[in-house]
Amino acid sequence: MRSRDFSWPWWPAAPLYPYGQRRTLRREVIKDTLWTFDQLQGILYVVVPIRMSVVKLEGGGLLIYAPVAPTPECIRLVRELVAKHGDVKYIILPTISGIEHKVFVGPFARYFQQAQVFVAPSQWSFPLNLPLSWLGLPAKRTHILPEDSSQAPFSNQFDYATLGPIYLGPGRFSEVVFFDRRSRTLLVTDIVVSVPKRPPEILELDPYPLLFHARDYAGDEIIDNETNRLKGWQRICLFSLYFRPNTLETVPFIQAFREAKTAPERSLKGYFGLFPFRWKSGWKKSFQSLLHQQKRLLVAPILQTLILNRAPIETLIWAEWVANWQFEQIVACHFDSPVVAKPDQFREAFSFLQKRLSGDKLGKNSTSYLPEEDLELLKEIDKNLTKLRIVPPSVEQV
Repeated sequence: MRSRDFSWPWWPAAPLYPYGQRRTLRREVIKDTLWTFDQLQGILYVVVPIRMSVVKLEGGGLLIYAPVAPTPECIRLVRELVAKHGDVKYIILPTISGIEHKVFVGPFARYFQQAQVFVAPSQWSFPLNLPLSWLGLPAKRTHILPEDSSQAPFSNQFDYATLGPIYLGPGRFSEVVFFDRRSRTLLVTDIVVSVPKRPPEILELDPYPLLFHARDYAGDEIIDNETNRLKGWQRICLFSLYFRPNTLETVPFIQAFREAKTAPERSLKGYFGLFPFRWKSGWKKSFQSLLHQQKRLLVAPILQTLILNRAPIETLIWAEWVANWQFEQIVACHFDSPVVAKPDQFREAFSFLQKRLSGDKLGKNSTSYLPEEDLELLKEIDKNLTKLRIVPPSVEQV
């Protein structure tokens, strides 16, 4: 289904699925106080939600955290809130490295000319480090978030804390989490996630990616039913968080090309029948390890093995600072949301860093529930990047 209402013409700036057609799903998390706006993003039908949060300000008006694509549908849904709760006053870009978040901020801000834009410190771009105005952000309305959150114009309602920048050779990682004291909600971008057993509602609007990955072979029919939607979602989670878990094998190209000739779906939509994947019997067990066990939050394996292990002490100090806030739920930009979670659960998510600092590979309170074999590819990437001196060594490599 195509519609001008879902149109995002600037998709070539970040060519991620679903490209120029993006549905938006608005959800009221707390009545007249907090809303989420979900869209989709992904590569090769490995799609997960990307989420914007909208918070009502105590004095009237709205604060927007991590904008999504400003399609006509999305802007209409925001303006419905504006009509009832006041203008968009603040737009927050809480990351410095995620192009899937940065690319939307400038276009989104153009629809709300009265809004002030605040961005995480230490912004950068690749291959050239360009001024923010050259990246589409409004020059006269864009500000760096003050180091001291009490100096921000919304400090009467929000605290925030910045992790980083963590230097990664040619790039940097940083994230700013916001605590809305009014609703006791912690807003995060990528730093923690909670993986739901079932696909989020936004994926159910167009289940084709779920059904695509539910297949075992290229020749399998794409059949829409509850079992296949669930199966496809669980495999997508393993793809997106591990790249290539131990339970996944890739098929040689010649074999994949030969098998594509038997595929019932050989259109461009179905990638001409190419399906170079084979799942081993243990993949369900791998997925179970990602679930929200005992109300745990998860630091994505990619962050664990490639980024945060380069600044473990800094990260632990930051996590302890955030855990001093008395939040009761977390709204993340990806996967499940909202998640009922307390500060102790947030602190526990980073226990893997304490394990690595102490050299304890099987720490009782660490994230050892993630199978080591599923982390093999990410660890190999980490090792090679360090060997080539593209990134500085991690704590395990020093």
